[in-house]
Amino acid sequence: MDVWLWAVRIYKTRSAATAACRGGHVRVNRAAAKASTPVKVGSRVEAFVERPRILEVAAVIDKRVGAAVAATCLVDHSPPAPKRAPRVAVRERGTGRPTKRERRDLDRLRRR
Repeated sequence: MDVWLWAVRIYKTRSAATAACRGGHVRVNRAAAKASTPVKVGSRVEAFVERPRILEVAAVIDKRVGAAVAATCLVDHSPPAPKRAPRVAVRERGTGRPTKRERRDLDRLRRR
């Protein structure tokens, strides 16, 4: 399971995929999955990676491949990602340069 999740680029590293399986963030056919759970074509995988992802296995691979090839190895049944409005920091005209505190607040706002 962890190898397939890593190979189709759901998780950036195999250790992250293993940790997700251990943490209960991955399910195969509605059952909790271990990292060693075998994956078969047609299996339904539910993984939580920043948002719930529902995937169907189209091909079983065990090596990391390019993004175009990885996309053919799964069918994504996930709901669309929620759209977030961009946050824009606006300063009033004529207030001059931001102070150090204001700049740190702006940096914190942009990181989110």
